[in-house]
Amino acid sequence: MAIVATHKKNNLDLWLILLLAAALRLWALDLKAPHFDEGINGWFSDKLRETGTFAYDPTNYHGPWHFYTLFLSQSLLGRNIWALRLPVVVASLLCIPVIFMFARWFGRTAARWAALAFAVSPACVFYGRYSIHEPWFVLFSMLFLWGVIALWLERDKAGLWAAAAGITGMILNKETYIIHAGSLALAAGIFALWNRVSPLQPPIERAAVRGWNRRDALLAAGTMLFLLVFFYSGNFFRFKGLTDMFAALVAWTQTGAAANGHEKTAYELLPFVNYYWLALLARYEWPALAGLIWSARYAWPGPAVPRLLSIYAGGVLLAYSIVPYKTPWCIISILWPWFLFFGAAIAAANRTWARAIGVLLLAASLGMCLRLNLRQYENDAEPYVYVQTYRSLATLTDPLLQAAKRDARFHGVPGAIYTDYYPLPWQLGDFTRVGWHGKPNPEEGRKLPESFAGNDFVVVESKDAEKVRATLGSGFVEHTFKFRSGMEECTVFFSPRIIGQNWDSAP
Repeated sequence: MAIVATHKKNNLDLWLILLLAAALRLWALDLKAPHFDEGINGWFSDKLRETGTFAYDPTNYHGPWHFYTLFLSQSLLGRNIWALRLPVVVASLLCIPVIFMFARWFGRTAARWAALAFAVSPACVFYGRYSIHEPWFVLFSMLFLWGVIALWLERDKAGLWAAAAGITGMILNKETYIIHAGSLALAAGIFALWNRVSPLQPPIERAAVRGWNRRDALLAAGTMLFLLVFFYSGNFFRFKGLTDMFAALVAWTQTGAAANGHEKTAYELLPFVNYYWLALLARYEWPALAGLIWSARYAWPGPAVPRLLSIYAGGVLLAYSIVPYKTPWCIISILWPWFLFFGAAIAAANRTWARAIGVLLLAASLGMCLRLNLRQYENDAEPYVYVQTYRSLATLTDPLLQAAKRDARFHGVPGAIYTDYYPLPWQLGDFTRVGWHGKPNPEEGRKLPESFAGNDFVVVESKDAEKVRATLGSGFVEHTFKFRSGMEECTVFFSPRIIGQNWDSAP
């Protein structure tokens, strides 16, 4: 009993930080409207439900893992925004125990400060409430790095399985696994060379192999291979996905180089010198920025793991800075090691003034986190808010969803949408007679029809509203709304049937 009580007491800090992190990620989880990418991810989950398999496309989409988690969540909880976002909340929360695992080399105090910084980080919370691949990728990349270091120094079975699970999860989530695996390989080489210039203190002491043998290694490799085959083959229905997972590296190399509108040229000092990520750290992530500064200390004599991790983190930052394609949610894959250095700096100082500075930085981070996630979540002036869908989209979706909730027959009302439409295919996924026509573009054969009669709702850009108004019957009600930045104002026309939520009303 005494052992159990001690164990619980020793983990009280972990559970309290998890509670704080969960509150920040779960509070008003449905406050933001679904993002463009969330709508695409939800739509793919719907296709998985309908067909029973996932057809991986290496030229357009990330790995299959996230879609399967969405399928499971929506199967258990229904098609709603909570079910869409809960899997990534879980992924973000699981990162905190992994941070505590690094206490093996950084100490419990440093891990505690690092976990707190992760819990209140504006980026880790903002994107930990977003149904995208990145939170899963961060979790698996942290696990992979911990496993590799544990295999290198401690040489135990936990390191073997953590490394195998981590690299498998990374490959199943995003093609950018090659950046992180490559950065670790380069970091190992630089680490070995720099140790000759500035020897480690204390020197490396590797343990004997503990608790595993060749059979365990083969089992871990076999499990990793099975999972990759299962998910990329669409649970054994589409084996072309196995070759496509390698073709994806070529496709995403081209995408990264082309940028496709996601370049951040305003932050360029010289060609290949871009400080976009540093600007985000300076604006939002003060504990991580402090950790980045402290990580330079490990160029001088110091322990092995912090030095290796500092080189790795610097390499990842450099790689993402060089790649022209930059979307702000990638920041959570870059910054997490610096939370450990933030904690290491406070632990190393071991002074009241250092802890006071740490508290102030965390308080500032928490304040920015609350402001961003609960008030400024669709303010385009915030760099983390990136092509965010506006809540005014509810002007279109709420009447339809409310009518269908009262009477399921409304799922069959005919409608037509003549504008860019994601995330609507997921939000209105249960409506079976919606025409998804896209923004008119005569050069591509997409143009407005001569008549809109026969529809219970029609959506067009407001500049085209008069054409719709002239062909619809009497009694239609129209409302304007804004989808997101970069899009024109839209107008939706609702029939009396939808406005009155009465199936028997005249369409």
